[in-house]
Amino acid sequence: IALMLVVVVVLAEAQQPKKVHPIGYLTQLSPSTESARSEGIRLALRERGYIEGQNIAIEYRYSEGKQDRQPELAAELVRLKVDIIVVAGGDTVIRSAQNATKTIPIVLTGSGSDPVKAGFVESLARPGGNVTGITNISRELGGKRLELLKDAVPKLARVAVLYDPAVPASVLNVKEDLPVAARALGLTVRSWE
Repeated sequence: IALMLVVVVVLAEAQQPKKVHPIGYLTQLSPSTESARSEGIRLALRERGYIEGQNIAIEYRYSEGKQDRQPELAAELVRLKVDIIVVAGGDTVIRSAQNATKTIPIVLTGSGSDPVKAGFVESLARPGGNVTGITNISRELGGKRLELLKDAVPKLARVAVLYDPAVPASVLNVKEDLPVAARALGLTVRSWE
């Protein structure tokens, strides 16, 4: 009887459909612009056993540069009761997701400004709340990167920096932050757009 109960339980479990976890993906870009990043995320999830259509379902929402649509799209993901919202974009789309929910985890993908200064998290070490993820914090780390480069190449005297003039943080980094750090390290920095 015990063996038969075990067989019945195993068969019942095998017949239970596996839960498909819904994931929200919110970005300020368009599907064509965002395709490389979203494909990278899909591949990383697949490597960890999360396969779209089998055990996860990704709900994509693109505001296509229209900031006024971001709150509506974030609220839509909340209404769909996704398990997590991945936010790929700048501060306005992050804020839209944060305003839409205080309980669903929000994962940043590295875009936007410093999440501590922007008020998205309490600190990088202990974010608190429902927002976590990665950040680029390029300006704050520019000097540290120069320092690491100098440590790796002690005879280094000149550094070339390529930057995108369309990205305000890059311009500030190249014009304000790097020159200060370079002087302290005895380096000459030359920048090119």
